[in-house]
Amino acid sequence: MSDGPSLEIVIVSYRCRELLLACLDSIAEHPYEGGPMTVTVVDNASADGTAEAVRERFSAVRFIELPQNVGFSAANNVALREARAEQVLLLNPDTEVWPGVLDAMSAYLAQHPRAGVAGCRLVRRDGTFDHAAKRSIPSVADALRYFRPGGSGSGYLAPGVGEHEAGPVDAVNGAFMLVRREAIDEVGLLDAGYWMYGEDLDWCTRFRRAGWDVLYNGRVTALHVKGASAGTHRRLRQNVAFHRSMGRFYRRHLGGEHALPDFVVYAGIGAKLGLSVCHSALARAALWVRG
Repeated sequence: MSDGPSLEIVIVSYRCRELLLACLDSIAEHPYEGGPMTVTVVDNASADGTAEAVRERFSAVRFIELPQNVGFSAANNVALREARAEQVLLLNPDTEVWPGVLDAMSAYLAQHPRAGVAGCRLVRRDGTFDHAAKRSIPSVADALRYFRPGGSGSGYLAPGVGEHEAGPVDAVNGAFMLVRREAIDEVGLLDAGYWMYGEDLDWCTRFRRAGWDVLYNGRVTALHVKGASAGTHRRLRQNVAFHRSMGRFYRRHLGGEHALPDFVVYAGIGAKLGLSVCHSALARAALWVRG
């Protein structure tokens, strides 16, 4: 082990035992070798045998069992408040790290002293790129275009840095978010007002506004079984949380200057929520009938 930065990996889990175990297996098989490493799992009251399985198979992992599901941001904050490592990696349970990923990303963050956050290239099991690995924050005009009939979220993808390139972006994916402890101390923890979804965009925006760079490194790749821990079709609570997070982010970072665009955006969020709930319900019903 060299004398590189210390690293703490924080994983929040909720009823995804097998995915979490695969994630922990990947860390054990391809550990961080640049310095001291600790792994903390915060479980949101899964009650599915996760606690027993982790404690039996990974005795070195620090396991925090919460009495209820407090959401993604609040659960991460439980570990972040106590983390003292120089670098903290927020890692989803539906990810797997491949050889050299942890050391390469740690070195990348260390090489850029004004970088508060860094994310890597993420791919799905079929090898396709997870475009949310590098994001741009939309303007008010982009938001209005997104909520018009037939609008798409293409304006949210970072255009300035290629998939296999490295450089500054507006935001990286919370599934793999390596953060400098010094930057956390300055900017603060995740906003627990985001129960699930949107907290990564909000945090990255706050880091950038505080003068810290947010970097994407497309030369390093990890696996992200996207949507696996939350399900392919969002349940009602997840749907509400997703659209509420959109509204919260818009209110905190984009809106408030003009009443009419704000009204249109909030109305669009409400309409999109209604459509999404109906679509998810129909999709789940179809799966139930086929099953």
